[in-house]
Amino acid sequence: MGLIQKAVDRMVSEKVPHRRRKRLIIFIAIITLLSMTTSTVAWFTVNTFAGVKVFELHISTADDLRVSMENHGSDISQYTHVITNEMVNTYLGRYNTKLDDMLLAPVTTGNGSTYTFQNGTVAEENKRGTYLQFKCWFIGTREMYVHLTTEGVANDENQGVDGTKVSTTSPAPQNEIVEAIRVGFGSDNGFKAYEPNRGAQVTSITTFDLPSGQMVYGNDNQLFHLDALTPKEVTVTVWMEGEDPQCDNDVQGAQLTLQLSFVACDENGTPIA
Repeated sequence: MGLIQKAVDRMVSEKVPHRRRKRLIIFIAIITLLSMTTSTVAWFTVNTFAGVKVFELHISTADDLRVSMENHGSDISQYTHVITNEMVNTYLGRYNTKLDDMLLAPVTTGNGSTYTFQNGTVAEENKRGTYLQFKCWFIGTREMYVHLTTEGVANDENQGVDGTKVSTTSPAPQNEIVEAIRVGFGSDNGFKAYEPNRGAQVTSITTFDLPSGQMVYGNDNQLFHLDALTPKEVTVTVWMEGEDPQCDNDVQGAQLTLQLSFVACDENGTPIA
């Protein structure tokens, strides 16, 4: 039996006057609604500082795997092992913005392609107060499966680069920002979404997390397949998931650092040496 019905029954038994009973029922209903609302807080209610003040993006790749923000065909010499902030800023120039100007606001998606605000309005990528999105092309020296990894990688250009990590220097409770971030990878192999510190699923998009200990490469963290010397277009999207319970006013103004690392594996999930 609900709280309101119990209150009505009690007022009837105690012969509370009808007019007063009506006022009390309305008051109880309001209190009940407020308690339900505050117990499922998500999204920002104040948007003055909605988003992330500092965003650093560094993508490193394993030796047999290369990447570029342009499609150079099969000419692997034109691809590199890292995408820097400067490269991303060059890409963002077509949107008249740069990483320093990016402020992430809460959005959500049900398909990995369309992102909306809480009121259902469609959000445009790479606008101040929306989400970050860019395209890049991956290419491998042989057939391989590309996985996201927490393990460090080393190659000719990077003598030891840390693995994937999402972190913040902001104090509590702003540091909860790392639990509200999602990173999506879209290609002709589908859409995969990485959720650091993954909790209960809150949207129709299935997410995966990376292990805190030794990496195990499987279907969850496998992003896409590459044929030898055949570039694949990948859309990388970084957004703050509005439906995440940690996406509330406490994390506004937080500083976020994101680094992504990738490894090439064979069909059995064994890293290619």
